[in-house]
Amino acid sequence: MCTCNLIHYHITVDESDATIRRGQGWGRCVLTLVRADREEDRGQDGTKQKRERKKTVSFSSMPAEKKISSASDCINAMVEGSELKKVRSNSRIYHRYFLLDADMQSLRWEPSKKDSEKARIDIRSVKEVRTGKNTDIFRSNGIYDQISEDCAFSIIYGDNYESLDLVANSADIANIWVTGLRYLISYGKHTLDMIESFQDNMRMSWLSQMFREVDEDNVGQVPLCKAVQFIKKLNPGLKNSKIELKFKELQKSKQKSHTDVTQDEFIEVFHELCTRPEIYFLLVQFSSNKEYLDTKDLMMFLEAEQGVAQVTEEISLDIIKNYEPSKGQEKGCLSLDGFTNYLMSPDCCIFDPEHKKVCQDMTQPLSHYYINSSHNTYLIEDQFRGPSDITGYIRALKMGCRSVELDVWDGPDNEPVIYTGHTMTTQIVFRSVIDIINKYAFHASEFPLILCLENHCSVKQQKVMVQHMKKILGDKLYTSPPNAEDAYLPSPETLKGRILIKAKKLPPECSGFEGDVTDEDEGLEMSQRVEKGEEQQNIVAVKRIQLCKELSDLVSICKSVQFTDFQSSFQIQKFWEVCSFNEVAAGKYANENPGDFVNYNKKFLSRIFPSPMRIDSSNMNPQDYWKCGCQIVAMNFQTPGLMMDLNIGWFRQNGNCGFVLRPAIMREEISFFSANTKDSVPGVSPQLLHIKIISGQNFPKPKGSGAKGDVVDPYVYVEIHGIPADCAEQRTKTVHQNGDNPIFDESFEFQINLPELTMVRFVVLDDDYIGDEFIGQYTIPFECLQPGYRHVPLQSLTGDVLSHASLFVHVAITNRRGGGKPHKRGLSVRKAKKSRDYASMRTLLIKTIDEVFKNAIQPIREATDLRENMQNAVVSFKELCGLSPVANLMQCIMALSTRLAGPDNTPVVVMNLTDQYPTMELQGTVPEVMKRILTAYDSVSISVCTHWNMFGCCLFFLYF
Repeated sequence: MCTCNLIHYHITVDESDATIRRGQGWGRCVLTLVRADREEDRGQDGTKQKRERKKTVSFSSMPAEKKISSASDCINAMVEGSELKKVRSNSRIYHRYFLLDADMQSLRWEPSKKDSEKARIDIRSVKEVRTGKNTDIFRSNGIYDQISEDCAFSIIYGDNYESLDLVANSADIANIWVTGLRYLISYGKHTLDMIESFQDNMRMSWLSQMFREVDEDNVGQVPLCKAVQFIKKLNPGLKNSKIELKFKELQKSKQKSHTDVTQDEFIEVFHELCTRPEIYFLLVQFSSNKEYLDTKDLMMFLEAEQGVAQVTEEISLDIIKNYEPSKGQEKGCLSLDGFTNYLMSPDCCIFDPEHKKVCQDMTQPLSHYYINSSHNTYLIEDQFRGPSDITGYIRALKMGCRSVELDVWDGPDNEPVIYTGHTMTTQIVFRSVIDIINKYAFHASEFPLILCLENHCSVKQQKVMVQHMKKILGDKLYTSPPNAEDAYLPSPETLKGRILIKAKKLPPECSGFEGDVTDEDEGLEMSQRVEKGEEQQNIVAVKRIQLCKELSDLVSICKSVQFTDFQSSFQIQKFWEVCSFNEVAAGKYANENPGDFVNYNKKFLSRIFPSPMRIDSSNMNPQDYWKCGCQIVAMNFQTPGLMMDLNIGWFRQNGNCGFVLRPAIMREEISFFSANTKDSVPGVSPQLLHIKIISGQNFPKPKGSGAKGDVVDPYVYVEIHGIPADCAEQRTKTVHQNGDNPIFDESFEFQINLPELTMVRFVVLDDDYIGDEFIGQYTIPFECLQPGYRHVPLQSLTGDVLSHASLFVHVAITNRRGGGKPHKRGLSVRKAKKSRDYASMRTLLIKTIDEVFKNAIQPIREATDLRENMQNAVVSFKELCGLSPVANLMQCIMALSTRLAGPDNTPVVVMNLTDQYPTMELQGTVPEVMKRILTAYDSVSISVCTHWNMFGCCLFFLYF
C-alpha cells in the first residue's frame, strides 16, 4: 500500500521520455498517468496530419488527509487539476482533465479535439457557477438518473449564457471547483490578495490565544499530554489515541527528537482533526465569498435553509454570541468553528423542539389517541422462564408508558402475586407493584394511566387486591360510572392524574356480592402452544371465574368484553367497553376488514397483544395496527430492536406524554380510510421528502466486534415506515475505514402519502463480509422533522444516546408537483390537465350533506386546476433559476440576485412592491434567458395570488 505523505505525482509518459511533476499539500500518493496518443487530423489541404493528444488516468479522486477549509485550499486544488466528466447533449460524456491556469485567468481542459485556445474559458466571462443537474443539457440527458446531483455542477459563461456541464468523481471535488470559481468570479485578479488577507483569520487568532493560555510558562511549547487534552476539550468526540498519533506523525515527519508541541504544530493538528470540509463548503455558499458569516449572511441561511420564520438581526447576533469562540464574536462574525458549533448544537437537531412538550389537542375522546402500552410489564426477559421484577414497571413508566399489565394470581399468606400463569416465570407481590405504580405513575406524564388487570384470583384475594389499590392509590383511582348520554370516552385532559382499571365487570343486573365472568388467560394459550406445538393446538376453552363486586366497582370506563364481529359491535357495544385482540386476529381483521377496523376504533378502544408464540419476548410491528387506528398496541419493553425503536420514536412527538392524536382522517365520523391503501389517501396532499446524507461523526465500533480492531466501514440506511404506500428504504455507499468523519453525500427522495402516520429511521451499520453489524439508529416521526441542515443524534441498540455520534443531513419537504425528478424533456413536458387527480365525493346517503357537497364539486375542481397551475409555474421558475425542485422561492431570488446588475453594477431589473403582488421590471437590455425568467416569475406571482383567492372562496362556500 502506498503511504507517501503530502505528495502528489503526475507521471507523463510519451514516446520519447517520462517526467514526474511533484505537487504540494496533498495527502496520500496520487498517480496521474498521461499517455501521448497520436490522432490523425486533416489539414486545410486535406492531407493527414499528426496531433498529440494526452489521455489522463487518475488513481485518486480526493486527497485523503488534507482538509479543505479555505479558498486558498480550493484554488491550489484547481491549479493542480482534477479529472471531470464533461456532459454534452444526446448522452455524450467525455473524460477530461481540468486545470486552472497559474495566473488564475482561465480554465482549460485536456485532451480536446479543439485548438488549445478554444479548450479554455476566460474566468472573466463566467456569469454563474450552478450546482446540481440544473441546466437544459443535464435535464435532457438520457443518463440523468445515473448522474449524482451532488457531483454535478455547471459553469454558465459568455453573453449567450452557454453552459459547461461537469460531473466530478465526488461531491468534495465538485465543491472545491464551485467554491474556487465563485471566489474567482467575485474577486478576479485580486483573488490572491483576498486569500492572503484571509490567512490571518479568526481561527488562527483564536487558536493562538488558546495555545498561549495552555503555555503557562510562555516557552512556546507545551507537553504532548497537555496538547492532547486541550484538543480533546475543544472537540470531545475525538479519541485521545488519535490526537496523540497525529502529533507523533507530524513530529516524525519533521524529524523532531522531543515530543513537546509548538504553537504551529498545535494549530496544524487542530486543523487536520477538527476541520469539517462539508461545513466549510456550506459556509461559503452563504458568506458572499468570505471566510465567515456576518449577521446578514446568517439571517439568509436561517430563513432560506433552516426555515426559521421572522428572522431578525438580534437572532443572528444571539447565535454568534452563543457559538463563536473567537474575537469575531465582538464584530458580529461567525467563523467556521462557530458555524460548526452552531450546527452541532441542539438548535440544529433534526427533532423539532416544539414537539418536546405536549403540543397536540388533548381534549379529544380517549379513543382518538394512540396510547403507549406495555405487555406483561413485570417480565424483564422471556415470556416462559424469565424473571418478574418491579423494575419492569419503573422502566416502562419512566419511558412514558400509559398502559401497563398486571396478571394477578393467588399467592401465599393471602397476598396476591403477579406472574404469567402456567409458565415458569417468577412471582412478585401485588402490593409492591401497586406501591411502585403509585410512585412512578405520573413521573413522565400527567395524563391517565391504564392498569390492564388480568385477574385469576379467588374472591378472597380479590378483596385483598381492592384493599391495596384503594389504600395505596386512593383518589387517583377513577371509578365514576360512565354517562349513558355521552357518545364517547372522556379526554386525556379530563382524566389528568387519574388511574383507570381495565378489567372484567359484573353486569348491571347482578345484585349479589359476586358473580361469574369469562376469564382472560393469555398465559394458558401460550403454555399449551409450548407443550403441544402450534399445529396440534386446540382452541382454548372459555373459562369462567367468580368476580367480587368490590373489584368490579373499580372498573369504570375500561370494561373488558369479548369481540364477536364489527357489525355486532357497531350495534350493541358501549363506548366504555374495550376489546383485546391477539396480534394474529388483529392482523386478519386489518387485511380483511381494514375500513371497518378504522371505523370501529373511532369510538372504541382496542388493545392488541403479542402472539403467544412470541415466547422470546420479540415484538410485533406496531405500525401494522396503528394504521388501523388501534390505540393500545402492547409492546415488550424489555426487548430492543426495530419495533421498539418505532414505538419509542412515535411517542416522542407529543412531549413523550404517552398519548399521540391520531390523523384526522381516522377520527372524523364521515371520513373513510383503508389501512391497506397502496396509493395516495383521498383528501390528503402527498409530500415529497428529500433527504441528503452528508456525513457522519464519531461512529463507535460495534459492540462485540473485534475481528477488524478499531476499523469501521460505515454505511447508512434511510427507512420510511407508515402505510403500505409509504414504506420504502434506501442506502448509501460504504465509506471504508473511516468512522470519525465519513463523507457520504448521497440524496434520496420518498413520496409520503399519509405524513401523520409516517416515521423516518436512520440506521448506521458496519459493512463486514461476515455480517453487517449495528452501530446506531435514530427514529423520528415525519411531523417532527426540521428542514434544512441538521444533525441526527444516534442511539444504541438499547436506546441510549451514543456520545458525540451523529449524522449530518439536509432535509427538505415539498409537495408532489413542486419537487421530484425533472421530466426527461425538461420544461417542455408538463402534466396534462386531463390526467389530473380531482377530489371525488363519497355518497353518505344523508340527503342534506350530499346535496351541499354535490354543489361544491365544480369549485373544488377549479381550485385543483389553479393549484396545479401554480405548482407548474413554480417548477418552471426554479428550473430557469438553475435550482433543483427542492429549492424554495427565497433561494430562487438569491440565485437571481447575481444576475440583476449590468457590467457597471447598475440594476437591469428592479422590484416593484406597489402593485397587488411584487413584480420585476426591466431597466435595460437583458439576454433572452433573463426575459424567460422574468416571465416565469410573473406567472408564479399571478398564480399564487389567484390560488389563494380561489382557496378562500372555496372555504367560504363550504362554510356557509
